[in-house]
Amino acid sequence: MKVIYIFQKAAAILIGSLLLSIGINGFLIPHHLLDGGITGIALILHYYFDFPTGLAMFLLSIPLCIYAWIYERTFFYNSFLGLIVASIFIDWLAPLRNQFSLPIFSSMLLGGGLIGIGVGIMLRYEASTGGTDLLAQFISKAFSINIGVVIFMIDGLIVTAAFNTLELKAFLFSFLTICIIGMITSLMARR
Repeated sequence: MKVIYIFQKAAAILIGSLLLSIGINGFLIPHHLLDGGITGIALILHYYFDFPTGLAMFLLSIPLCIYAWIYERTFFYNSFLGLIVASIFIDWLAPLRNQFSLPIFSSMLLGGGLIGIGVGIMLRYEASTGGTDLLAQFISKAFSINIGVVIFMIDGLIVTAAFNTLELKAFLFSFLTICIIGMITSLMARR
């Protein structure tokens, strides 16, 4: 039975990372929309310095991974592989940025939906992409709050902090994107 669960977890990491990467590259980046958390910070670095999004996400997540290694090894083991796979997929699927030409509203819905499903699938199997998903797991466990709600709050803080760097339209649609991601993640992560 344990072998089946390990296979399911590996499949959840692969599928979740793929959906997350498609959502970011195909729908958020073309309109300069943000996700929240570490991914949102990585997107800001990409937009303003052309830094690879996946690599930035990986580098920014290292302090949280070190914290998890020291204090909560289970969370570390459940997130580090997801972080590596998602980071690689995000940079590997960068050509998708030029494949879709949808209006911003459709991109927000599809991108937010794909990211929410991807993150939710991983969290359902106790995996994540590290970063603030890892932080959200710590907070969720400590305070018995739904992890989707915690992710939404963290993401909202990141997008709000980026308000001065975004146009009003991109800010509003980024906020709607994280609302969609939070709702779908919350629904998907329930057992």
